[in-house]
Amino acid sequence: MTAALPEVHVIAEAGTNHNGRVDTALKLANAAQEAGADSVKFQMIFPAGLYLPSLWQDGKLTENTVFAARTRAALSGSGFSRIAGHCKSIGIPFSASVFDRAGLDLLRELEAPYIKLASCDLNNGPLLRMAAERGRRLILSTGMSSLGEIETAVRTVLDTGNRDLVLMHCVSVYPCPVEITNLGFLDTLKSAFGLPVGFSDHTQSSIAAAIAVSKGVTWIEKHFTLDRKDEGFDHAYAAEPATLTAYVADIRSAIQACAPGQPKTREAEAGVRKRARRALYAARDLAPLEVVREEDVLIVRPEGPMEPNDLHRVVGASARRAVRRYEPFSPDALIAKER
Repeated sequence: MTAALPEVHVIAEAGTNHNGRVDTALKLANAAQEAGADSVKFQMIFPAGLYLPSLWQDGKLTENTVFAARTRAALSGSGFSRIAGHCKSIGIPFSASVFDRAGLDLLRELEAPYIKLASCDLNNGPLLRMAAERGRRLILSTGMSSLGEIETAVRTVLDTGNRDLVLMHCVSVYPCPVEITNLGFLDTLKSAFGLPVGFSDHTQSSIAAAIAVSKGVTWIEKHFTLDRKDEGFDHAYAAEPATLTAYVADIRSAIQACAPGQPKTREAEAGVRKRARRALYAARDLAPLEVVREEDVLIVRPEGPMEPNDLHRVVGASARRAVRRYEPFSPDALIAKER
């Protein structure tokens, strides 16, 4: 009996690729749903909860341009509420990465199925505790972090009594070359903590994701956008809708390919086996009771009743009846030789 396939939850990460426009966010949700993703995730960045509005430079306080850009591209709570409602109407779960208490409170109000914390907050114990105490599944990215830092974060979450934690292996390079994805670390995460593990994929293909599936991840996250040429923080390395659709399909194919407990030979191979395997055939007409010599046997395609490894059973046996040239040998056409 074939074992059940592993379930892999694919998060379509819209991030802030809405550029502050709710209508764009709704289109992103539609694209995620059409691509076959299991949920769509945004980033609830309320700039005052993540950045200083001004920075000291050369002895004077100057505007923080990142704060200003994030403010221009931010969505309001009502905007996120509208997006969440739209996601519900089209049948795709909505969630978000959160960076402060305001985001946590809003995500709870919108009844998101999980809370995502980005790699930058893995060492933010106060936020980790607040998120864990919400009692929801917590998805935690581990980019830029040592194993010791991950251990501290895991302990912080588990100490709240919330054990519904997923650790996302992540390399915080955008885009990330496949060669430096360090997917072997997935094994370390699994063995060190015994928790579900996932992969936050910043590469430009599905190769790393397929490898991650083979290593038993149950969550995969992929950034996407409507147009990589748009201005903003994450568009340039994100997947466009058609690419996202192909990416999700590749993951589903990888899951099928890695399903445990499958038989070595499958029905799909039957036709090729019949055509490509060899069998034992008569090289000439044989009369009844005539002894078969080795030169009387052809070992050729297609597959037949007796395979090449049966040659010793044929050579030295006698024909039970007349055997025609190019007829496949079969046990019922032979009288076994005496031992």
